[in-house]
Amino acid sequence: MRKKIWVLIFVLPGIISVSAQNVSTPNRKRNMNRIELCKKNYTELFGGEALTGQGTDPEMMDILQKFIFGEVFCTGDLDNKTREMITCITLTTMQTLPQLKAHAGAALNVGVSPVELREIVYLCAPFIGFPRTLNALGTINEVFKDHGIALPLEKQANVREEDRFERGYSIQNPMYGDVIKESLKDIPGNLGLDVARFLTEFCFGDIYTRSGMDMKTRELLVYCILTTLEAENRLRSHTISNLKLGNSKETLAAAVIQCLPYIGFPPAIKALNIIKNTTLSFEEENMVRLSRIIVDPAQLNDYNDYLKEEIEASMRLEPDVIVLYAVSEKEQPNKVTILEIYANRDAYENHIKTPHFQKYKQNTSSMVQKLELIDGIPLIPGLKMK
Repeated sequence: MRKKIWVLIFVLPGIISVSAQNVSTPNRKRNMNRIELCKKNYTELFGGEALTGQGTDPEMMDILQKFIFGEVFCTGDLDNKTREMITCITLTTMQTLPQLKAHAGAALNVGVSPVELREIVYLCAPFIGFPRTLNALGTINEVFKDHGIALPLEKQANVREEDRFERGYSIQNPMYGDVIKESLKDIPGNLGLDVARFLTEFCFGDIYTRSGMDMKTRELLVYCILTTLEAENRLRSHTISNLKLGNSKETLAAAVIQCLPYIGFPPAIKALNIIKNTTLSFEEENMVRLSRIIVDPAQLNDYNDYLKEEIEASMRLEPDVIVLYAVSEKEQPNKVTILEIYANRDAYENHIKTPHFQKYKQNTSSMVQKLELIDGIPLIPGLKMK
């Protein structure tokens, strides 16, 4: 076990905040000095003792341990579970497997579930390829065996062969649109369209739809993969997608700083500057959705009464509900479509928790025969309603 502690601590000191150069007022809480913080965090993670002065390079280990666990672990508002998830995905991306093994054990110690740890590795596959993903899976499976965790873990797949594209596209399009498909359309032999389809079906269909981890966490971890890979051309779009999902710029910056000891300053500073310089326009921040509903014709009048009450209450009481506009088809009035526009995803999440929405949902659930939710993006950004 002492060897395990050796390989893991490859890190650096208390990073400055995104606005950084003001070293006299570092952005971290200092109820204890960094040596005390280092010892406390190290023991929580690994169950061992930090700063022992032992080994063949005690000076380097002293520098590393103080920097990671006494400074980086105290920079930004992330809990230790999130920090270890970020560390594990960074080490997987880098293929530093001895360090991954040590931190996989630490992740389990601070509350990362076996399923979450496996999902971290699965999430890397579209970005680093299958061989390196399998290397990392072999490493964490050794950790599971050491902890008495039975393998294989329970399945988390949620797609079928016939709906991989549709399920993937329903996640991909609201966040990124068709930018990748457009960029690949002129590849010789139209092979770029195959690659675009692979991305939709494999990355978003096979991987993003899996259970075991929410979308907000997945996108934060993907940001760490891209930071590690120095994929600057993708970081801006993923900054926007993270903001849409509710991860703040401060959270993104803290995640990048958590990566810094493992990837070094240059890639981290590139990512921090992208975060700083990316702005989310009003139109990009909006959440737009079409709800297509088929209602039991025998209960249509009751359904319409509940829907009218819910929409009127939402528009009156919720300032971040921008539009709720319902129409029925002229020839088939039991087919209802609702245009929903919210200021952002948080506004939507708050909306579905309101008493008036819950009343509508509970009273109409038996009336609805089919519900289809389609997220969208404005084709004419900035167009104002009269």
